[in-house]
Amino acid sequence: MAKKRKKIKKYRKPLNLNIGMLIFGAIFIYVIICIIMYFQTSHIVRYEVKEGSLATENIFRGIIIRDETVVNADVAGYVNYYACEGERVAKNDLVYVIDETGRLNEYLQDVNLGENSLSDKELAEFRSELANFKHGFDEKNFDGVYEFKNLLDNTVMKLSNANMLKNIEEMSGGSGAANVVNYCNAPETGIVAYWVDGYESITPDMVTETVLDEQNYEKTLMQSNTLVASGDAVYKLSTDENWSIVVPIDEEWGTEMEEEGYVKVRFLKNQYESWGAATLLHNSDGKTYLQLDFTNSMITFISDRFLDIELIIHDETGLKIPNSSIVQKEFYLIPEEYITVSGEDGSQGVIRQCYLENGMISSEFVSTGVYSYDEETREYYVDADILGAGDVLYKTDSQETYTVSRRATLTGVYNMNKGYADFKQISILYQNEEYAIVKANTQYGLNVYDYIVLNAEAVVDDQFIND
Repeated sequence: MAKKRKKIKKYRKPLNLNIGMLIFGAIFIYVIICIIMYFQTSHIVRYEVKEGSLATENIFRGIIIRDETVVNADVAGYVNYYACEGERVAKNDLVYVIDETGRLNEYLQDVNLGENSLSDKELAEFRSELANFKHGFDEKNFDGVYEFKNLLDNTVMKLSNANMLKNIEEMSGGSGAANVVNYCNAPETGIVAYWVDGYESITPDMVTETVLDEQNYEKTLMQSNTLVASGDAVYKLSTDENWSIVVPIDEEWGTEMEEEGYVKVRFLKNQYESWGAATLLHNSDGKTYLQLDFTNSMITFISDRFLDIELIIHDETGLKIPNSSIVQKEFYLIPEEYITVSGEDGSQGVIRQCYLENGMISSEFVSTGVYSYDEETREYYVDADILGAGDVLYKTDSQETYTVSRRATLTGVYNMNKGYADFKQISILYQNEEYAIVKANTQYGLNVYDYIVLNAEAVVDDQFIND
């Protein structure tokens, strides 16, 4: 007889709730709700107002054009320069001497030229040259190192020039050196430069993309104790303080600057600023160029052919705010004679007509606040949420009335210093795609270090804001 099988049922433990689990569950549900609300709520970010200006990428590299006269050697020999590069010489001033036989160096080596020390002025000149080179150095243009070395060599040459000339004159008088030394003077007044590049005769209308291409540009530097042939270039003179820079530019923008007449320019090499007369050029390669003419500072860039400049088109400074903070808001226009001040707390407002419970006409003071004032029309801008179209206002100490109707729009931002969105008018001086420069210290506007709402669309008027 078969045994009867018994069913075995799994025993389930009863759910044992305790106070700890209940608290944990409540906290877990609260956290989930907070996360959901966080992603569904528009977040208000504040922005601290600071002074500043708008940086625009108006950097150009152009070619320098000036009046330059190349001076050639009359005889062959070893050249020794007396005047320094960047020095102004008068007509018939000594610029260099030429040793026809090469024996001058032997004479100078046998003569004690004495010790030379740097004066404070000369040390300051060295520091200035080093600072200018450091600021304007470009690793892509390593040739500038050799140009700078040549410039320092010319500066050091100042220390020995006086003694060298004195000894040359002594040798010329007693040792027969006069037969080998030729004194070469400046043919006219000008600024001395010891380099040539073939662009000395170029004019602004000759500038093309090929001329501005520096890959094939060659600059020949001139140094003392080098052998030159008769007719070789030995130095050049810049005879006019007027000079120009020509840069490639978009025609529309160039036309705008030509109409302005003058453009403020910052030279990136030394951060100096100057005003240049603007002329738009249409040259032979079909491209447009901007010619900027200057009447000073030519000597500062006597060693340069190409120069980086910044066109300072908008140089406005003020309070810098993001465009996302800017909002438009409508207000009612109220004549100034209808604006009064409360005797209790000194707040500005209007006296509005109202009706009592028995139907009698009366008046009441309504604090409206003032957001702006138009000096031409002598009207105040008051909040359109407090007054309504058709409201009748009384003039102070008079029975004359004014019916509220006219509206106007102000541009502003929401100030959040007091913990709520408070509209403040702004006056925009200049604006680009991201930021605006607004006037500081206006009566109804912003001040530096105020906090404003970064995204004006995230709030409404008088909304309370929790940081």
